[in-house]
Amino acid sequence: MRIGGYGLVIVSTILWGIAGGLGGFLINKGWDPLVIAFYRGLVGLIFMVIWLIIRPARGNKKTIFWSILAGIGVTGNFAFYFFSMSESSIAVAATLMYTAPIFVFLLAFILGIERASLFKWLAIGFVMIGVVFLTEVYRVDAGVVTTVGLITGLSAGVSYALFIFSFKYATKYGQPPLILTLTFTTFIGLMMLVINQGEAIALIMSEDVLWVLLLGIIGAGLSFFLYVRGLRRTSPTVASVIAMVEPVTATLFGLFVMNEVLSWSQVVGMSLILVTVTVLSVKER
Repeated sequence: MRIGGYGLVIVSTILWGIAGGLGGFLINKGWDPLVIAFYRGLVGLIFMVIWLIIRPARGNKKTIFWSILAGIGVTGNFAFYFFSMSESSIAVAATLMYTAPIFVFLLAFILGIERASLFKWLAIGFVMIGVVFLTEVYRVDAGVVTTVGLITGLSAGVSYALFIFSFKYATKYGQPPLILTLTFTTFIGLMMLVINQGEAIALIMSEDVLWVLLLGIIGAGLSFFLYVRGLRRTSPTVASVIAMVEPVTATLFGLFVMNEVLSWSQVVGMSLILVTVTVLSVKER
């Protein structure tokens, strides 16, 4: 059972990493990041509705509330992630998003759910140093990451933290099939307000539609299903370590498929962020 759970979580995080790479591929072809994010969530919604039909579940008002909040988190995560990618690189955007646990801890501090400790503040400090190296904001000649890329990348992390926080509470009042269906329904409703509908139609009619479908299947539909199923069979500590597979996979995709290049300082920053966040997550679990 444990081996099966580990395998499901690993596969899901690898799929998320590949999805990030596919998003970068479509962005390089000139498609709007928001439109790409929209279709990723739309395919995910189709998967969740099918799952809900197969495994009917009930909920209450609290289920709806936390699921909608989780939907807001997913909306920000998908949209900001791809937008950051368009302003930086796949590797940078994926690593910045991986700072999500830091924001979870900060939110917990603010709400009084957790107590601050020297170790946690040091971890936050190390992550901030890692972000400086990763984005090379200290360079006078303006590094590879724009200010917009930095802000949206961190915003993707904040949004992911909101999803984690909300999904955790939603599972206390409902089952994943219903929660994720409501989550992605909220996502579609919000994204319909901001996407360029003309470009959305054009993308569906283009030769890139198969890439979009593949992105949605592996980046929202199949991956979320496998992750939730795997999480039931493994420990949260192991899941925290395995989560590092996503930014690593996305980075490898960017380096070897998209021919992206990282400087030595970016490698140092990326390593500092990944190791610190993983150690912090494991210690907290």
